[in-house]
Amino acid sequence: MSDLRIDAMVPGLSTDSGAAAARAESLGFDGVWTPEMDNDAFLPHPLIADRTNTIQQGTRIALSFTRSPMALAYATWDLAQYSDGRFTLGIGTQVKGHNERRFSVDWASPGPRLREVVESLRHIFDVFQGEAELDYDGEHYSFSLMTDNFNPGPIDHPDIPIYIAGVNEYNIRLAGEVCDGLAMHPFNTPGYTDEVIAPTVAEGADREDRSLENISLSASPFVVTGDTEEERDRSRAEVRQRIAFYGSTRTYHDVLAHHGWRSVGEELHDLSKDQRWEEMTDLVTDEMVATFAIEAPPEALLAQAEDSYGGIADRVVLPLDHGEAFLTE
Repeated sequence: MSDLRIDAMVPGLSTDSGAAAARAESLGFDGVWTPEMDNDAFLPHPLIADRTNTIQQGTRIALSFTRSPMALAYATWDLAQYSDGRFTLGIGTQVKGHNERRFSVDWASPGPRLREVVESLRHIFDVFQGEAELDYDGEHYSFSLMTDNFNPGPIDHPDIPIYIAGVNEYNIRLAGEVCDGLAMHPFNTPGYTDEVIAPTVAEGADREDRSLENISLSASPFVVTGDTEEERDRSRAEVRQRIAFYGSTRTYHDVLAHHGWRSVGEELHDLSKDQRWEEMTDLVTDEMVATFAIEAPPEALLAQAEDSYGGIADRVVLPLDHGEAFLTE
C-alpha cells in the first residue's frame, strides 16, 4: 500500500455535520472536507472540531472572490486556533457567471487575482502572528490598516495550509508556486493527473525553488459502488450523467482531449445548448466511465483507490457512506 490519505466530504451546517465528522474519525479517515454549494463552507467546522480529536478538517472549496482576503483570514485564523491546528483552507475561484450573476462581484484576471488572495493571506497571517506590519499592495487587493483592537494576535498553529482548486494551466502551476495543495476537480483521471497535472505543479514549484513533495495533490474522483449490481448500475448511471454534464463545458475539454475524446466534448457542448440531456448521456461510453471513475464494491473501494491513485495523488476523497466497508476503527 502507498501513503495515500483517505478523506471524506461531510455535509454543510446541520445537526449531522459534527456526527458525520466523528463517524469519519472513528472509521479511520484521515480528513474531512466541506463543500460550498448551497451552504457556507466554514460554518460546520466548529462543530467538526468539537466532535473530533485528531482528524484533519478543511474547506473544499470556499469561494475566494466573494470574500475579501481579510475576511477569509479572520475565519481561517479562528478555525485554526479552535481546531488546534487541524484546519486547512481550501479556496477556488468559481466561474465568471456565478461570480457576476449569483454573487454580484467583479470578475477580472482570475488567475493573477487568486495569486494575490494567497499572497495577501500569507501576509495577513504574519501580521496576526506579530511578524510583520500590514502592508500589502497588489493590483487587485491592498491592505494597510490594522489596529490592536482588530488584530486577533498570535496562535499556536500559525502555519495554516492553503489549497487551491485548479483546472487551467495557470492555476495548477500556481499551486506549485505558492500553495500547500491542489484540490483537483472530479472531472479528472489518474492518467491526466500523472501526465499533465503533476508535471505542471512541479513546474510551478521549480520556479520558486520548491519541491513537489511539499504540495499535496488531492483527488476527488467519481465513484461507482454499491452492495449489489443493481446499486452499482444506478451509481454508474449517475456518474455517466455527471461526466456528460462536465464534458459539455469547454473548460474541461483538455482532460477529454488527453484521452482522445475532444470530439465527444464538442458534441456534448452542442447538445447541451439545446438541452438534449439524454442524448448527451448516450455519448459517454463504458470506457469513459471506467477511465474517470473508481469502480468497485464497497469492500474493494480502498484497494481500487490505491490502484488508481497510489503514487499519483497524496489524498483521495471517498464516500463516507461506505467507509465501514473499507476502513476500520
